[in-house]
Amino acid sequence: MDNFAEQLVFKHPTSSDKAKKIFLIVGGGIMTAILLLIAVLSLGSGSLLSLAGILLAAATGFGSYHLVSETYVEYEYTFTNGELDIDKIIAKKKRVELVTVDVKKLKAFGKYGEASEETEDMTVIFSSDNIASHEYYADFDHEEYGSSRLVFSPDSRMLDMLATALPRALRQNK
Repeated sequence: MDNFAEQLVFKHPTSSDKAKKIFLIVGGGIMTAILLLIAVLSLGSGSLLSLAGILLAAATGFGSYHLVSETYVEYEYTFTNGELDIDKIIAKKKRVELVTVDVKKLKAFGKYGEASEETEDMTVIFSSDNIASHEYYADFDHEEYGSSRLVFSPDSRMLDMLATALPRALRQNK
Protein backbone atom coordinates (compact mmCIF):
# COMPACT_ATOMS: atom_id res chain seq x y z
CA MET A 1 0.00 0.00 0.00
CA ASP A 2 1.28 3.44 -0.90
CA ASN A 3 1.78 6.08 1.78
CA PHE A 4 0.74 9.44 0.39
CA ALA A 5 0.02 12.87 1.88
CA GLU A 6 -0.09 16.39 0.49
CA GLN A 7 -0.09 19.70 2.28
CA LEU A 8 -0.25 23.26 1.02
CA VAL A 9 1.34 25.91 3.28
CA PHE A 10 0.86 29.66 2.75
CA LYS A 11 3.96 31.72 3.64
CA HIS A 12 2.86 34.51 5.94
CA PRO A 13 4.63 37.72 4.90
CA THR A 14 7.32 39.12 7.17
CA SER A 15 7.60 42.83 7.87
CA SER A 16 10.26 43.14 5.15
CA ASP A 17 7.93 41.36 2.69
CA LYS A 18 5.17 43.84 3.56
CA ALA A 19 7.53 46.81 3.17
CA LYS A 20 8.69 45.47 -0.21
CA LYS A 21 5.09 45.13 -1.37
CA ILE A 22 4.22 48.67 -0.26
CA PHE A 23 7.33 50.04 -1.97
CA LEU A 24 6.46 48.23 -5.20
CA ILE A 25 2.86 49.44 -5.16
CA VAL A 26 3.69 53.06 -4.31
CA GLY A 27 6.81 53.25 -6.50
CA GLY A 28 5.11 51.56 -9.44
CA GLY A 29 2.06 53.80 -9.11
CA ILE A 30 4.17 56.96 -8.99
CA MET A 31 6.29 55.91 -11.99
CA THR A 32 3.19 54.99 -13.98
CA ALA A 33 1.54 58.32 -13.13
CA ILE A 34 4.66 60.32 -14.08
CA LEU A 35 4.96 58.51 -17.42
CA LEU A 36 1.26 59.07 -18.16
CA LEU A 37 1.61 62.75 -17.27
CA ILE A 38 4.54 63.09 -19.67
CA ALA A 39 2.52 61.35 -22.37
CA VAL A 40 -0.49 63.62 -21.84
CA LEU A 41 1.63 66.79 -21.81
CA SER A 42 3.37 65.80 -25.02
CA LEU A 43 0.14 65.02 -26.89
CA GLY A 44 -0.09 68.57 -28.23
CA SER A 45 3.37 68.47 -29.78
CA GLY A 46 2.46 65.56 -32.04
CA SER A 47 5.67 63.71 -31.30
CA LEU A 48 6.24 60.04 -30.72
CA LEU A 49 7.07 60.90 -27.13
CA SER A 50 3.40 60.66 -26.18
CA LEU A 51 3.07 57.17 -27.65
CA ALA A 52 6.31 56.09 -25.99
CA GLY A 53 5.11 57.53 -22.66
CA ILE A 54 1.85 55.61 -22.85
CA LEU A 55 3.65 52.37 -23.72
CA LEU A 56 6.22 52.88 -20.93
CA ALA A 57 3.44 53.68 -18.44
CA ALA A 58 1.60 50.49 -19.38
CA ALA A 59 4.81 48.45 -19.12
CA THR A 60 5.64 49.99 -15.73
CA GLY A 61 2.14 49.32 -14.41
CA PHE A 62 2.22 45.72 -15.63
CA GLY A 63 5.72 45.18 -14.25
CA SER A 64 4.73 46.54 -10.85
CA TYR A 65 1.65 44.31 -10.77
CA HIS A 66 3.75 41.29 -11.75
CA LEU A 67 6.36 41.97 -9.04
CA VAL A 68 3.69 42.48 -6.35
CA SER A 69 1.93 39.25 -7.32
CA GLU A 70 5.23 37.34 -6.93
CA THR A 71 5.25 38.18 -3.22
CA TYR A 72 2.46 35.61 -2.71
CA VAL A 73 4.25 32.35 -1.95
CA GLU A 74 2.97 28.90 -1.01
CA TYR A 75 4.81 25.65 -0.40
CA GLU A 76 3.51 22.22 -1.31
CA TYR A 77 4.74 19.22 0.67
CA THR A 78 4.18 15.84 -0.96
CA PHE A 79 5.06 12.68 0.94
CA THR A 80 5.10 9.51 -1.15
CA ASN A 81 6.46 6.20 0.14
CA GLY A 82 9.24 7.66 2.26
CA GLU A 83 10.15 10.62 0.02
CA LEU A 84 9.28 14.20 0.86
CA ASP A 85 9.07 16.61 -2.09
CA ILE A 86 8.97 20.35 -1.43
CA ASP A 87 7.77 22.71 -4.19
CA LYS A 88 7.52 26.50 -4.04
CA ILE A 89 4.44 28.00 -5.74
CA ILE A 90 4.75 31.67 -6.67
CA ALA A 91 1.56 33.70 -7.28
CA LYS A 92 -0.38 30.44 -7.82
CA LYS A 93 1.15 30.34 -11.32
CA LYS A 94 4.76 29.26 -11.19
CA ARG A 95 6.03 26.09 -9.52
CA VAL A 96 9.68 25.60 -8.55
CA GLU A 97 10.95 22.28 -7.19
CA LEU A 98 13.04 23.02 -4.10
CA VAL A 99 14.19 19.66 -2.81
CA THR A 100 13.41 15.95 -2.57
CA VAL A 101 14.38 14.22 0.68
CA ASP A 102 14.52 10.51 1.46
CA VAL A 103 13.07 10.54 4.98
CA LYS A 104 14.76 7.23 5.85
CA LYS A 105 18.15 8.96 5.49
CA LEU A 106 17.52 11.91 7.83
CA LYS A 107 20.28 12.59 10.34
CA ALA A 108 18.16 14.75 12.69
CA PHE A 109 14.51 15.76 12.98
CA GLY A 110 12.46 17.77 15.47
CA LYS A 111 11.02 21.13 16.47
CA TYR A 112 13.04 23.93 14.90
CA GLY A 113 13.49 25.80 18.20
CA GLU A 114 15.25 22.73 19.63
CA ALA A 115 17.61 22.33 16.68
CA SER A 116 21.35 22.66 16.99
CA GLU A 117 22.96 25.68 15.37
CA GLU A 118 23.48 25.64 11.62
CA THR A 119 27.08 25.20 10.55
CA GLU A 120 28.67 27.49 7.97
CA ASP A 121 28.82 24.75 5.33
CA MET A 122 25.15 23.80 5.85
CA THR A 123 22.58 24.77 3.21
CA VAL A 124 19.34 25.88 4.90
CA ILE A 125 16.13 25.53 2.90
CA PHE A 126 13.25 27.52 4.37
CA SER A 127 9.81 26.40 3.26
CA SER A 128 7.68 27.25 6.27
CA ASP A 129 4.68 29.42 7.02
CA ASN A 130 6.84 31.81 9.15
CA ILE A 131 5.01 30.89 12.35
CA ALA A 132 7.71 29.70 14.74
CA SER A 133 5.47 27.39 16.79
CA HIS A 134 4.73 25.28 13.67
CA GLU A 135 8.28 24.89 12.38
CA TYR A 136 10.19 21.62 12.25
CA TYR A 137 13.65 20.90 10.93
CA ALA A 138 15.18 17.94 9.14
CA ASP A 139 18.94 17.54 8.66
CA PHE A 140 20.19 15.42 5.76
CA ASP A 141 22.94 15.07 3.20
CA HIS A 142 21.96 16.05 -0.33
CA GLU A 143 23.99 15.20 -3.42
CA GLU A 144 23.62 18.72 -4.84
CA TYR A 145 23.52 20.90 -1.70
CA GLY A 146 25.75 18.86 0.62
CA SER A 147 24.93 19.04 4.34
CA SER A 148 21.42 20.53 4.43
CA ARG A 149 18.69 21.58 6.82
CA LEU A 150 15.06 21.78 5.76
CA VAL A 151 12.85 24.09 7.83
CA PHE A 152 9.18 23.41 7.17
CA SER A 153 5.70 23.45 8.77
CA PRO A 154 4.02 20.05 8.56
CA ASP A 155 0.53 19.53 9.93
CA SER A 156 -0.37 16.58 12.18
CA ARG A 157 -1.29 14.33 9.25
CA MET A 158 2.02 15.00 7.50
CA LEU A 159 3.90 14.45 10.79
CA ASP A 160 2.20 11.07 11.19
CA MET A 161 3.21 10.06 7.68
CA LEU A 162 6.78 11.24 8.23
CA ALA A 163 6.96 9.29 11.50
CA THR A 164 6.29 6.04 9.66
CA ALA A 165 9.39 6.56 7.51
CA LEU A 166 11.77 8.16 10.03
CA PRO A 167 14.76 6.15 11.22
CA ARG A 168 13.96 4.49 14.57
CA ALA A 169 16.35 6.74 16.52
CA LEU A 170 14.50 9.90 15.36
CA ARG A 171 10.88 8.82 15.90
CA GLN A 172 10.66 10.11 19.49
CA ASN A 173 11.33 13.71 18.27
CA LYS A 174 8.09 13.85 16.34
